[in-house]
Amino acid sequence: MAVNLYVGNLPYRIDEDSLRQLFTPYGNVETSKVIKDRQTGRSKGFGFIEMASQAEAEAAIKALNETALDGRNLKVNFAKPKEPRSAGYEDR
Repeated sequence: MAVNLYVGNLPYRIDEDSLRQLFTPYGNVETSKVIKDRQTGRSKGFGFIEMASQAEAEAAIKALNETALDGRNLKVNFAKPKEPRSAGYEDR
């Protein structure tokens, strides 16, 4: 079962291929996603990686969390489950 990881404090220039390559030494990367601003298309500085197993995910966290990439210390940890979004604005 795939394990989803949150990757924060990414350099804004990073793309999904570069993010995948960063995690590949620690196991099979099933998906990589850099979250981008809808209007500008620029990275928001975080993304998600899906690793093939729990052991690979733990190895990636241990190796990459708090390591520097282009002068920024990465934040790598298990992603929290996505919470449902409300359809309206009544929650504001």
